[in-house]
Amino acid sequence: MYRDLSHPIESGMQTYPGDPAVELEEWATIPEDGASVRELRCSSHAGTHIDAPSHTESDGDTLEDRDVGEYVFDAQFVDLAPCEPREPIEPAELPATLESADLLVVRTGYDAHWNTDAYLDHPYLTPETATVLRNANCGVATDTLSPDPTPTERASANEPDGIPAHDELLGADLPILENLTNLEELPERFTLYAFPLPLKDGDGSPVRAVAALE
Repeated sequence: MYRDLSHPIESGMQTYPGDPAVELEEWATIPEDGASVRELRCSSHAGTHIDAPSHTESDGDTLEDRDVGEYVFDAQFVDLAPCEPREPIEPAELPATLESADLLVVRTGYDAHWNTDAYLDHPYLTPETATVLRNANCGVATDTLSPDPTPTERASANEPDGIPAHDELLGADLPILENLTNLEELPERFTLYAFPLPLKDGDGSPVRAVAALE
């Protein structure tokens, strides 16, 4: 059995502040042109997507530097929902068995706020939590815009500067997946398929994230 963990790609969908808008428009139609064609314009980090190390690391690997089989992950699931706005996720909330997983899938419940301003005030990993993941050689996948806090008017002075979770994980060639959805009641362990588009020198790509369930 398979479960789709991806947001649909559509015009006007939510993006990281400052990123290009997503546009999906009709280019040709069957009645007028004999075939249906749609034009898609978006960034490499639109919707449910994966980050390559080159997203934040000047000498980091691109998507094509990895074998396609490396986008099949042995995933471990942790359900932290419901989380409060801009709630820090501390190391104590992580499972104790990270060393045996490729990827930690974190449910915060914030996908319920997708395409709203509230989605910007999502929970985030503390720098210490990102370090624990890095030391366990485990990447992260979240139902939020980023594993780091997104700057908004509600940002706190106690929040970390920069993007420490990205730096810790991508700096160690570990995967980051963002904007997942439909994570309710996933099993503790499952296989996650997240194949990126074959973008030349890709620093990230939308994916069809799919959980394979027993």
